[in-house]
Amino acid sequence: MSDLFARADPATEAGAKPAPLADRLRPQQLGDVVGQDHLLADDAPLGRMIARSTISSVILWGPPGTGKTTIARLLAAMGALRFVQISAILSGVADLKKIFEAARHHRQMGQATLLFVDEIHRFNRSQQDSFLPYVEDGTLTLIGATTENPSFEINGALLSRMQVLQLKRLDDVALQALLARAEAHLPQPLQLTPAARDMLIAMADGDGRMLLNQVEVLHDLGGDQPLDGDALTSLLQKRAPSHDKDRDGHYNLASALHKSLRSSDADAALYWLARALDAGENPLFILRRLVRFASEDVGLADPQALRQALAAKEAYQFLGSPEGELAIFEAALYLATAPKSNAAYKASKAALQAARDHGGLMPPAHLMNAPTKMMKDLGYGAGYLYDHDHEDGFSGQNCFPDDLPRQSFYQPPERGFERDIAKRLAYWDRLRSQKKNKE
Repeated sequence: MSDLFARADPATEAGAKPAPLADRLRPQQLGDVVGQDHLLADDAPLGRMIARSTISSVILWGPPGTGKTTIARLLAAMGALRFVQISAILSGVADLKKIFEAARHHRQMGQATLLFVDEIHRFNRSQQDSFLPYVEDGTLTLIGATTENPSFEINGALLSRMQVLQLKRLDDVALQALLARAEAHLPQPLQLTPAARDMLIAMADGDGRMLLNQVEVLHDLGGDQPLDGDALTSLLQKRAPSHDKDRDGHYNLASALHKSLRSSDADAALYWLARALDAGENPLFILRRLVRFASEDVGLADPQALRQALAAKEAYQFLGSPEGELAIFEAALYLATAPKSNAAYKASKAALQAARDHGGLMPPAHLMNAPTKMMKDLGYGAGYLYDHDHEDGFSGQNCFPDDLPRQSFYQPPERGFERDIAKRLAYWDRLRSQKKNKE
């Protein structure tokens, strides 16, 4: 399986404009699809499905230009199924009713239907539910294509009746093979320097359709002299980053940045931060993630981390883009190289759980405020020990509820500044034990 699109030369009417190159090179068999061997190999999900001659309902999840529509068409052809294609963006309930009725009619005539729904996640819940009875009774085989995570975008009831298959972004090897197939179809190869050829592959960013569209533009422009990188970028528009700020791309980049920081990988953190900014992410969203990271993953191992993150926020709000973005990069570098500890985060979770479990317990009387005579008569504040009046500035008095044994929520590791905090805690514990032994 070496190419995304097999060579195909559909006839065109005399004088008519030929179909786009991507359509002319659309695969005619599954063996011509590149980059998806994990689905199409003999022991892979679609390979086994084809071997059984049984096409099941599936969700094809993957980036644009990876062959979702092509695979659906070829599955219909291999299964001798009537192929119907719609877009969830352009279709409504009335369209679906007509399709279901036609599928039922063709089934009675002995012909099964494969319905391909592009951007299926765009259908609302009731529209997605309308597929259920027709998928269950075999009236049609449903293949949905989506660029979004089906776990969040497809109804659970429908998802449980379909297999989710994830298509991969086309790598450079697949795109190179696709470029070679395109040039074999054209009257002559593209006039590009080796560096420009590599840049053309990079500009496609894993999208086979985008690559073929760029190849067609370059071919139409012609020229006898090889184009270098600068000339290429002046002719072609760079593909916009694949990033939807309210969907998967948004959270995936944020997660990659956060986890790179946690792994103390400064270079990877810079890369994912640059990816997010280049994709048009709101810098304030990124800064919120950095502030959260400083508290959650660095914590008291480096108390300066939170100050650095907040300082970056202030600098960006003062300078704006692009000047203020340097402060964001600097904060990310500081956080990536800082010692890491989630001890404070874990302590907060443990304390909150104890508060939920024992929320009805009153503070010990000596810790309660006594602003009135009546409250003093009731014993509020009685026996309170003022720490500054004691040796070492420490009384050792109990500060937990009387009915709750002493708890230990915070366990600082031997890293960064928390090494000193651990020594402080050990010092207070030792004094507390000594005070208790003297009682």
